[in-house]
Amino acid sequence: MTLLSISGLEASYGSSKALFGVDLTMSEGEVTALMGRNGMGKSTTVKAICRLIKSTGTLRVFDQDVHRLPSHKVARLGVGLVPEGRRCFASLTVRENLIAAARPGDWTMATVSALFPRLGERSHQRAASLSGGEQQMLAIGRALMTNPRLLILDEATEGLAPIIRQEIWAAIGRVKHETGMAILLIDKSLKELSAVSDKAVILERGATVWSGGMNALPLDIQEKHLGV
Repeated sequence: MTLLSISGLEASYGSSKALFGVDLTMSEGEVTALMGRNGMGKSTTVKAICRLIKSTGTLRVFDQDVHRLPSHKVARLGVGLVPEGRRCFASLTVRENLIAAARPGDWTMATVSALFPRLGERSHQRAASLSGGEQQMLAIGRALMTNPRLLILDEATEGLAPIIRQEIWAAIGRVKHETGMAILLIDKSLKELSAVSDKAVILERGATVWSGGMNALPLDIQEKHLGV
């Protein structure tokens, strides 16, 4: 089943156009890496999917046209977002953050704490007192507590210490293999993306320039569109 279908997606920030034709499809249980250099439209594509920015073109989530839906209704369809920059509720405790948007399903306080034991240990601490890595785990846990069918992670390991990055990548791998959840990943680490992703989509200047199996990504395409 196709969970996400995007074709010819365009979007702007005021008079500045950011997306010029993004094409992307995702199926049930598929992990897709959305890649490209900084400023190529990856986060804008995520904002369009979640209806945080207006867009045109084909945009169907779970076979429903979402162009006219507000962001909270897209979330209720089953889209869980881990936004860039974490954005936890600083004054709330870990537990309060997790239950704030919780919906019935397999992901509960117990299962999230099993995935990230640090969160269970710090359930009564305010989010503001957590380290950056712990806040990122909390953001992921909060998205999982909505029991989504499609989980979107926008730069989930950016700026974190290597040991914390490893913990988060291990958790993403567990979610993939143990639940079969569809995941859309944005990250700069090709090595870690390759280990968990089934498919890759590369953006260049707001448009899709390559898509295919992650294991079929040619070296020349990597160098042309992902190299420094």
